[in-house]
Amino acid sequence: MENLEEINCKEIFRNAYENRYTWNKHFNGYKGKCVFIFDKNIHEGDFILSKEFKPQIQKIDDDRIVKSIASQLFEVSIHRVKRDFQSLHSENDFNLIKSSESGIEMKVSGKNDGDKYRVKDQGINMVYRKIHGTIIEIFVDEFLDTGDGLLSKKYTSQQFDPNTLKPNTQKLEYIDEFINISTSDYWILNSRTIKYLKENQEEEIQKFVFEELCLLN
Repeated sequence: MENLEEINCKEIFRNAYENRYTWNKHFNGYKGKCVFIFDKNIHEGDFILSKEFKPQIQKIDDDRIVKSIASQLFEVSIHRVKRDFQSLHSENDFNLIKSSESGIEMKVSGKNDGDKYRVKDQGINMVYRKIHGTIIEIFVDEFLDTGDGLLSKKYTSQQFDPNTLKPNTQKLEYIDEFINISTSDYWILNSRTIKYLKENQEEEIQKFVFEELCLLN
């Protein structure tokens, strides 16, 4: 175990933040086939994700399904943007909560006061953030090491009311699969499975599959 007095939380978080896998600035978007599987129903279509991360879903008429597929594409792509650590966190301090086998847990003070993170082996394996008036808590169980940064592969996500701290969504369990689609080392989401319990405690599963992927010029 590290000497707690020697732990520099900001540097530890910076190293983990910069060890996330991101796309380079030449990313122009990509396209492919999309498949949504839910409740024994299969919906197939095409999609284009522009370099501005605006998904277009084609050949699917159900607006709810279109919105659901588009939200997955947007969510996963927005996390591939490389943003300078200093521009995001220069007004934040990172304060040690505890160090354990699960990692080094820290709490933010300053601009993003109250946010919390946990870091282990240069990976951010817990996120507790207030975003748009909601607290989001994420625990990462497994990473994919691309050789050029880490991608969250298996994780849970849940939202909480910031006033009562009670859950206002189910806990969602994600399993993501990625493939490398070019010599430029672009790792792209190939499939995403989301599991959760309904109010009657029955498990529900949604699966998103993205195939025949190719980069836009």
